[in-house]
Amino acid sequence: MHANMPSESHRRDVGMISEYNVSIVGVGGTGLLTAAAVLGEAAVRQGEKVRVGEIHGLAQRGGVVNCDVRIGDKVFGPIIMDLKANVLLSLELAETLRALKKVSPESTILMNSYRMVPPGLSAKGDQYPDEEKVLAITKGFTKNVFVLDALKLAKKAGDPRTMNVVMIGALAGITGFPLKKDLLRKAIMDLFPKAADINIKAFDLGYRELNASCVKHFPHHAML
Repeated sequence: MHANMPSESHRRDVGMISEYNVSIVGVGGTGLLTAAAVLGEAAVRQGEKVRVGEIHGLAQRGGVVNCDVRIGDKVFGPIIMDLKANVLLSLELAETLRALKKVSPESTILMNSYRMVPPGLSAKGDQYPDEEKVLAITKGFTKNVFVLDALKLAKKAGDPRTMNVVMIGALAGITGFPLKKDLLRKAIMDLFPKAADINIKAFDLGYRELNASCVKHFPHHAML
């Protein structure tokens, strides 16, 4: 059985990514697995090879979770090696610090300012790091760091649970991010058919927020 061959112009649009790695970190309850599913679905729609890495930790609320999404023709394994992440997408503030070994000076870090303080932390004599401290540490690894208040934007969209979609929207706005914005939107609509409007609004708010940050800090990176 032979499938219809895509047109020449279509072939130029798909399967052209060599390797692009997104490491997603967070805690249970922040929608990390759904974020990975959106990226994977959009990559497939674009005709790209995609691998989703193992989930480490516990996915229930508060448990540490991370997931690697690897896109491109030269991707053969699901795990991103140290220093090889193009983007570190962090859905919880302090969890950013756990994954910095995957970041290089050329990487971009997208960080949600949302905090989920582990129960019993103070009883152990530990302190949850504040945003300024986390930001200072991350900027020692790469200068390409963006912090978003995704919870605030998710509430503006109409549902605080859409923080993860806000962050996907911000990811779509990064210069050089290879997945098409319209395909990400379609993947979101398919995954959230009963709440498509709210989730698309969250996506767009994240995209615009990242654009505004780029214009402010890196004027030559502003998106069209």
